[in-house]
Order: sequence, then C-alpha cells, then structure tokens
Amino acid sequence: MSTVDADATTALSVTRDGGVATVRLERPQAANALDRTLWHELRATFRALDDDPGVRAVVLTGAGRHFCAGIDLSMLAEIQGMAPAGADPGRAREALRRLILDLQDVLTTVERCRVPVLAAIQGACVGAGLDLAVVCDLRYATPRTKFSLKEVDMGLAADVGVLQRLPRIVGEGRAREMAYTCRDVRGGEAETMGLVNACVDTEDPEALLAHVTEVARGLAAKSPLALRGTKHAITYARDHTIADGLDQIATWNASALISDDLTEAVTAFAQGRAPDYAD
Repeated sequence: MSTVDADATTALSVTRDGGVATVRLERPQAANALDRTLWHELRATFRALDDDPGVRAVVLTGAGRHFCAGIDLSMLAEIQGMAPAGADPGRAREALRRLILDLQDVLTTVERCRVPVLAAIQGACVGAGLDLAVVCDLRYATPRTKFSLKEVDMGLAADVGVLQRLPRIVGEGRAREMAYTCRDVRGGEAETMGLVNACVDTEDPEALLAHVTEVARGLAAKSPLALRGTKHAITYARDHTIADGLDQIATWNASALISDDLTEAVTAFAQGRAPDYAD
C-alpha cells in the first residue's frame, strides 16, 4: 500500500479526515498555476491516493483566491526554448511531443484514481486549470468562479485533454463555443450547462470547500467497492459502445457482486442502522 508523504510535497498539500483526502494546490502567489513541480507532485500524489484503500473520496481545491490559472509562464518559456538554434528540428519536435504526452498522463492519473474526485473551484479556472477540473468526477463552483479556455487567444490549441473531455460533459456545441470564443463562463452559467454539479451560493472559498467536503463524506460512507465499480463503469462506457459497456459491467459484477459490502448493506437496512464497510 502506498501512502502520501505530505512532507515530501512542496507545491501541494494533502490532509486526511477519515476516508476523505483533501489535495490543495499550494501556489496562491501564482494563482496555483501549474509549474513543473506541481505537475510532478499531482501525478505522484494521485497515484498514492489510488493505492491507499483507506481513501474513499478525494477533494481537490486550490489555496487562496483561485483554483488554477493554467500552465505557469516558466513552463511556457521552457517549452518555447525546446528548439535552440542549431538543434535538429525533428528531435526537438519529438521531445515536445513527449512532453505533451507526459502532461496529458498527469491529468489522466487524476481521472484514473479509482475513488470519486470532487473539485471545489473558486476564482479563476483557466486553461490547464479547466483541463484539471474536467478530469474530476464532480465539480462545484461559486457564482464568481470564472471558467475559460484561453488557448486560441494565445495562438494555440489546447492539448492536454479539455478538448476531448469537455464535449462529453457540456455537449459539443457549448464546448466549441467556449474553445473558439475564449469567453468567461461564470458559476451560474456553468451549472446551467452542466459543467459544474452545483453553484454554491457563497463567495468564501472555505465555505465552498466545506460544502464539497460534506458531499465527499457522504460518498465515503458508502460501499467502497460499489463506488469504485460504478466510477470505472461510467468512465469505460464514455469511451466505448453500449454493448462494450454492458459486457464490462457484467464482468465486473460477476467478480464483485457477491461481496461483504452487499451483505453489510442488506443487513444494515434490515436492522435500521447505517452500514459500516471495510476499506
């Protein structure tokens, strides 16, 4: 079993309250922009959380006024400098492709985490910040939260996952409009279009976090096996045909349906008490 070493992280923090782990981006001075250290620590942290059977739900948020302002300018400068004068352009472009694939994998690591990941999104959620938000299972915002894809206005196409995931969440037409126009979408509109599960009526980031944490606690009290199976089935079905999805869930339940969790759920219901599931 892997555990998160909070002392080993410098750009994010991890706290635990029972079965709920809270991951907080800790670069408020840079609006939690994603620098190379934060990219690395996100992947290592979510791999460890995925390996820990005591973690039943994860809350992801940012310190300070903003959730995430996208890729840090230092990384953009690094990317622009990947083809120095005299370098072989073919090898430089291969290196850039490998970097893009690696950044994509960081975000997919969050999506692959087998427990529900809930995002508490305050302030700016821009560019790669939106890429990070859409890999989460559930998203919550405030009326003043600002979502935007700025890549087209910067002369490039978003390349770490939002163009692939956002249309599955809000529909192709809305995703195209957000990507083409680069306009801001505030929390209330984000709720209407289905980008967030709820726009919480508060401007206090800690109040938003408390709301999302309470939702996570409710999930953590449910059958871990059933939640993990449900998450896997929904993600699998998104990327496959209905027939493939039906086959997948049949195989999952053939192996996991008869479990101690099922017995505990039925027994607790019959006895009129809350179920108590093992990790």
